[in-house]
Amino acid sequence: MTQFARLLALFSLAILAACTKPVVWAPEEDVIAARYHHDGPTEIVLFNVISNDRDRGEHAALMINASQRVLFDPAGTWTHPLSPERHDVHYGFNDQQLFRYTYYHARRTHRVRIQRLEVPPATAEYILRLAEQNGPVADAYCARSIFDILQQVPGFEGFESSFYPNALSDQFAEIPGVTETVIYSDAEPTERQQYTQ
Repeated sequence: MTQFARLLALFSLAILAACTKPVVWAPEEDVIAARYHHDGPTEIVLFNVISNDRDRGEHAALMINASQRVLFDPAGTWTHPLSPERHDVHYGFNDQQLFRYTYYHARRTHRVRIQRLEVPPATAEYILRLAEQNGPVADAYCARSIFDILQQVPGFEGFESSFYPNALSDQFAEIPGVTETVIYSDAEPTERQQYTQ
């Protein structure tokens, strides 16, 4: 192996290491204990955390209400002991966790665009399985990973992939039946702790 080839191999390993997150894999008993079934319609809910000053989407996540309700939070930083995580999928995502998640992100500097779409139970279950099979997501791939999942679902094949949460939200908004709310908060980071504990 030439010296150039060795350097190239070392550089490649360094790049891969920089993109690798610690594996998060909650024990089976924790996941089973946290399981939460929501009685509302089967649906998917897209979150886009948008910077108020730049109007730029900075994080995307997908809540899936199927046989159980989970949050797929690719490369996200939110955690809670009552929502065990496996590869960016958070289980036990009840209404209290939904509130905590929303107000973890909504603050003076950011708003949260929330888009809901009712889907057939089989579709919701398929999206849940795709999220569980996705594996951990590298930083900056949040929107791209959601695109990759949805493009495998009938009705979403026409989505054009992007790394930008705003592009994901804008395309999602074009689907018939999508409803939307935007959450604002004036809370400072220290005040937001009450929402996340």
